[in-house]
Amino acid sequence: MPIRTGIFPLYLGLLLGVIAPVGPARAQEPPLSVIDWLDLNAPTPAAQSRPQTDEPAVSHSGNVPVITVSPLDGPAARRVGLAPASVTGLPDTLWQATDGTELAEAISATRAIRLPATQSLFYTLLLAEALPPAVHDATFNLARVDALLGLGALDPALALLEQIGPETSATVFARYFDASLLAGTEDAACAKIMAKPSLAPSYAARVFCTARAGDWDTAVLLLGTARALGAMTDAEAAMLERFLDPDLFEGEPDLPTPAEADPLAFRIYESVGTPIATALWPRVYANADLREIAGWRSQLLAVERLAQTGAVADNRLLGVYTARQPAASGGLWDRVQAVQRFETALDSNSAEAVAKTLPAAWSEMQSAGLAVHFANLFGDRLPALDDRAASTAAFEATLLSPAYEQAAIKYPEAAARAPLLTALAQGDTIGAEPNGPMEKALVDAFSDAAPDATMVGLARTGKLGQALLGALDLVNEGAKGDPGALRQGLATLRALGLEDNARRTALQIMLRPAL
Repeated sequence: MPIRTGIFPLYLGLLLGVIAPVGPARAQEPPLSVIDWLDLNAPTPAAQSRPQTDEPAVSHSGNVPVITVSPLDGPAARRVGLAPASVTGLPDTLWQATDGTELAEAISATRAIRLPATQSLFYTLLLAEALPPAVHDATFNLARVDALLGLGALDPALALLEQIGPETSATVFARYFDASLLAGTEDAACAKIMAKPSLAPSYAARVFCTARAGDWDTAVLLLGTARALGAMTDAEAAMLERFLDPDLFEGEPDLPTPAEADPLAFRIYESVGTPIATALWPRVYANADLREIAGWRSQLLAVERLAQTGAVADNRLLGVYTARQPAASGGLWDRVQAVQRFETALDSNSAEAVAKTLPAAWSEMQSAGLAVHFANLFGDRLPALDDRAASTAAFEATLLSPAYEQAAIKYPEAAARAPLLTALAQGDTIGAEPNGPMEKALVDAFSDAAPDATMVGLARTGKLGQALLGALDLVNEGAKGDPGALRQGLATLRALGLEDNARRTALQIMLRPAL
């Protein structure tokens, strides 16, 4: 049962009473995730994305135009997003009919998503460019930024903050300053603080930026003033003193690692030669280890950690994996070597070589929670294989790839041993025999289960974004072991037109040990 491509097909258009465009079929090339698309397309600044017109600045009529009046009690809401409708397939009214506070709460409820298929949809919603909510759009936009930072997606979060406008509010600037520190682009944020000191989120930030600007005397004066006023903790003062005059503390013990994650402390500790291990702090800090100055092992650990939440594109993961040859063995190095050997075998067009190297590579990527990323990279390129272990691995990898509908055709013997997987890949589970309540929920979701009436009602009243976030939350709860939520969540995704996403989610749940 082939499905249409595009995230917002005709069915949902009929559901909402409008006809929505359907994305063109892409038979030769799997669809890009939003993170993959962003990796290939740098976001265009809002100021540069406005269409240019060649119309003359004259009127052909003496009629007085109709004037629309709106209150001036606050800044006008702006479109904020990195992925246009041509990429997401979502309508421009995605958020418009919903209160931004309600959307922010829905985003917070869905942050713990772990399945790659639902992660992909979540990113699509977080980064979609659409009309803003009617009210509380600032709250909604900050929730999007916080969710991205929580997932480790630093660059998209920083790009959203730049679209929002760093100087819009103190809260936005604080996020912008922290994100800039983690991205290594703090000079731009510091320039804004030097031009307008009231923007600084703390005295420590002012001292840091003043020193970065080369005005060391003023930085020392600010530090002394802050200490006298009690506007700075002893820990902040101690690290800034070392930052301003490291020679004064030569030979003394290193400062203790801060008890709480702090981007400014992270950058200062690195500057004074005592970098903090990113593994100790939230996932977003791993981005610092993707820089060329980091060792290869640190880059590998960081890219794996970020890939597990979909924060980096699959090709970025492969690029780090294949950057050089492992010089050691065991653990991480065995995984890198297995993937490198498999890729070499695949490029050789030798089915025998693939059969020898695939099981080890597949097993290693399963153990790292990166099976779907491996499948996305290689699943549609795997050849037909006779060896049982290799064909089983190839069958599972193909099922977890965008080419999942072809798995049963390429590997019929493996498919015969897993009839439910084959049925889920085709989106038709009528007659399937489940084993246990979770499998029963999956079978029902693709046969006769009813969608959540509340979510469908929201979509019908123009609150599609809220409905999709609610459906994701249901699936997320279901994947933790709640058959009822899983059944209803997947049925709702299907009712809202997300058939491809629902199938890939179901397959990932079935093959969870492979994730």
